[in-house]
Amino acid sequence: MQRATLLVTLATAILLGRVLNAADYDLVVYGGTSAGVIAAVQAKRMGKSAIVVCPDQHLGGLSSGGLGFTDTGNKAVIGGLSREFYHRVWQHYDRPEAWQWQKKSEYGNKGQGTPAIDGAQRTMWIFEPHVAEQVFEEFIKENQIPVQRDEWLDRAKGVKKEGARITAITMLSGQTYAGKMFIDATYEGDLLAAAGVDYHVGREANSVYGEQWNGVQTGVLHHRHHFGVLKQKISPYVVPGNSTSGVLPRISPAPPGDYGQGDKKVQAYCYRYCVTDHPDNRIPFPKPDGYDPQQYELLLRVYAAGWRETFDKFDPIPNRKTDCNNHGPFSTDNIGMNYDYPEASYERRRAILKEHETYQKGWLYFIAHDPRVPKDTQAAMRRWGLPKDEFKDNGGWPHQIYVREARRMIGQYVMTENNLLQKRPTPDSVGMGSYGIDSHNIQRYITPEGSVQNEGDIGVGLKAPYEIAYASLVPKRGQCENLLVPVCVSSSHIAFGSIRMEPVFMILGQSAATAAAMAIDAGSAVQAVPYQQLRERLLKDGQVLEYTVPAANTKK
Repeated sequence: MQRATLLVTLATAILLGRVLNAADYDLVVYGGTSAGVIAAVQAKRMGKSAIVVCPDQHLGGLSSGGLGFTDTGNKAVIGGLSREFYHRVWQHYDRPEAWQWQKKSEYGNKGQGTPAIDGAQRTMWIFEPHVAEQVFEEFIKENQIPVQRDEWLDRAKGVKKEGARITAITMLSGQTYAGKMFIDATYEGDLLAAAGVDYHVGREANSVYGEQWNGVQTGVLHHRHHFGVLKQKISPYVVPGNSTSGVLPRISPAPPGDYGQGDKKVQAYCYRYCVTDHPDNRIPFPKPDGYDPQQYELLLRVYAAGWRETFDKFDPIPNRKTDCNNHGPFSTDNIGMNYDYPEASYERRRAILKEHETYQKGWLYFIAHDPRVPKDTQAAMRRWGLPKDEFKDNGGWPHQIYVREARRMIGQYVMTENNLLQKRPTPDSVGMGSYGIDSHNIQRYITPEGSVQNEGDIGVGLKAPYEIAYASLVPKRGQCENLLVPVCVSSSHIAFGSIRMEPVFMILGQSAATAAAMAIDAGSAVQAVPYQQLRERLLKDGQVLEYTVPAANTKK
């Protein structure tokens, strides 16, 4: 009897051991961005178990964090679950009750190069933040995907690997999540870095990948976000023209570097804040703690030079609200204040975010209240305020900063501007991008002539949509066999300037999860997923993998 009991106990222990050592989930997604949610949904639709583990409280990243005036590019190449997201947004606004503060007929149909509402395709590309978050939450609920929020990866010792495979990730809370496959869907690339995967921060020199628009771009002024748009040059000094009087805030006294050389600097971040002019839904712009009007002295000189474009990127979204973005030589982009963010500790990142929030809220308060601001501009700004019905748990302020660029993986294949400009073919497409090559300013410096100038803002148009390689989603062979990266994709700085759009992140999230499911079924590394089989499944699920320019558009 004792022997039988012992045998049962041993059998139970062995069985429990197998259960405890087995992967808890087929797919563990780290990051609650739009790509992370879509990846989890795709995994579930392919019959796999999935969990989203994220530092976020709110799902959707920038798509629900204020960027509602979607950077679409060519809508024809947005397919699969990404297009389904925009279809669900259309379904929401097709209901009369969705229009609380504005009649639908009053909104118009302005989008970014495309109509905001496409009735024929039943898609809508412009939306309020809370609507996007609602759609992501519906995706999660319908597919019964568990989400663990406010969970922060232990970046020092939280990634457990056996050979080249991640077996589990542990959070600062002590919670551990085991899986067969992992996806890093963060904007920062924290999981890929902690897993020992190669990455890059900053701009590569043009010589690294044979590019033109990477590296330092002194003298290149593509948009209207530089001091060259003004009728007169602006002195960077406290006393204009007197270099001994000190340099104004928000200007670097360091030389910008030589044209085309690489650096460790990243393009400026900002909050894509939302404002409204409806008096019943408006919160006056608050004076932030730490407000210092001296930080905006340069803006006064911009106004004195006749600049009046403050509201040119108050882009309309439904219900008398906006998606506000940087515009002009001194705007909401906090140039030069984020260089250490990609690799910084959580504590340091929080300090950087707080400084950005103070700067940007202060910018709004300064324009609305400082008596030196032109009266017409000040009166116009006072019409606006933060919306009561957005970001309710944060006083109307976005919960997600616009991390335009942080780490970028150096994977099996590196996407460069040559792929985007059709100078080089792209292997094994798993999705497409189409937005122009775009980088925001990276530094504000003093020219040899003694005036202030911004540098790094690039805008290069594309001839046609471009393909994105599967190998740009996976690490180099031998580094990690069960990790895919649909956000911090393997790309040069300037190529990422186009890839980094929210519809594309969702496209790549779906493709990454599809590959992860296939790798599980085959018991293979993600680098060994047969492309033809992957392609067939992606096409079946509505992804767009290539695009032929209509004949009428090819004529010169």
